[in-house]
Amino acid sequence: MKRVSTDQAPAAVGPYSQAIAAGGYVYTSGQLGIDLSGRLAEGLEGQTRRAIENLSAVLLAAGSSLSSVVKTTCYLSNINDFTRFNEIYAEYFTEKPARTLIEAAALPKGAILEIDAVAEIAKEQGE
Repeated sequence: MKRVSTDQAPAAVGPYSQAIAAGGYVYTSGQLGIDLSGRLAEGLEGQTRRAIENLSAVLLAAGSSLSSVVKTTCYLSNINDFTRFNEIYAEYFTEKPARTLIEAAALPKGAILEIDAVAEIAKEQGE
């Protein structure tokens, strides 16, 4: 088991890691739509794009990528945002990983969404 950390995504705001790599997979913590200074992006589109970009940075630090994601869990503060969220999400997750999406009563920092993922880690050449 290895802790994954990158300065290309917001630091963890509590006693947890940005991600953990274990058994050939990386398990990310939830990513909000915040920038490196901790400011929330504006609106559903801004927060969705920023959260996925943060997720991508954490995956890259672990030796993985969005195209290697096998499962995401997505939390929306308003389920009525489902259709628009899907449109933006589909731009990034072209491999269509498994997914759970639920409405959450509240999210950290007043965010309107949060996304976490499990992804395969690229094997070293020769393995």
